[in-house]
Amino acid sequence: MAAPILALEKISKRFGAIVVADAIDLALGDGEALGIIGPNGAGKTTLFGIIGGTVAPDSGRVLYDGWDITEMPPARRCAMGIGRSFQIPLPFGGMSVFENLFVASAFGGNRRERDAYARCMEILDRCGLAAKANRPAASLALLDRKRLELARALATDPAVLLLDEVAGGLTERECHALIELIRDVRQSGVSIIWIEHVVHALIASIDRLLVLHNGAFIAAGDPATVIKSPQVAEIYMGIEADA
Repeated sequence: MAAPILALEKISKRFGAIVVADAIDLALGDGEALGIIGPNGAGKTTLFGIIGGTVAPDSGRVLYDGWDITEMPPARRCAMGIGRSFQIPLPFGGMSVFENLFVASAFGGNRRERDAYARCMEILDRCGLAAKANRPAASLALLDRKRLELARALATDPAVLLLDEVAGGLTERECHALIELIRDVRQSGVSIIWIEHVVHALIASIDRLLVLHNGAFIAAGDPATVIKSPQVAEIYMGIEADA
């Protein structure tokens, strides 16, 4: 079996009495799309912070392509190939859509100016934003803000892409458009970890599903099988509308 492109080994993290990660192990295969679900407060976004370098674990290791990056700063991890979108899109509102991407490509992807221009236009076209390249980012509607958030992450040329609640707040039609875009990203060989509450969008796009609860993964495997398990159903009791 090939070594994972990203791995967490015995990662633990707590905030006071609240345990958000209790000796967690995780392995992401090269080209794999992995989904993570769990109740609010389960620690999903904190896990992304640990992978991206904005949150330091109390113990354990983060490995990327075989390298121990546990102590590495976020900018260095980004330059190595770990890209991330955030749950609430916060583009540089006074800059154009294109300028937002250019910053990501030049500083996150370490591209020269001329190379960054071409790459940014390619990504804008891929994400359905080419016609809005010169618009102020602050003027975009929610779907386009989410597209821009994903585009900015792609502009850093990631080998691993972390997606945090990118389907939240979208209509059914917008969800389908987003799913198609993520499938297109996968075809380019990018490995993905996707945190999501809109479970039907997640299941349509991933290979494997993990369920995080009380600081541990309580279920893992085929998405359709995991989501039907009694333990998962009990945890999600009362929020079945998302599923």
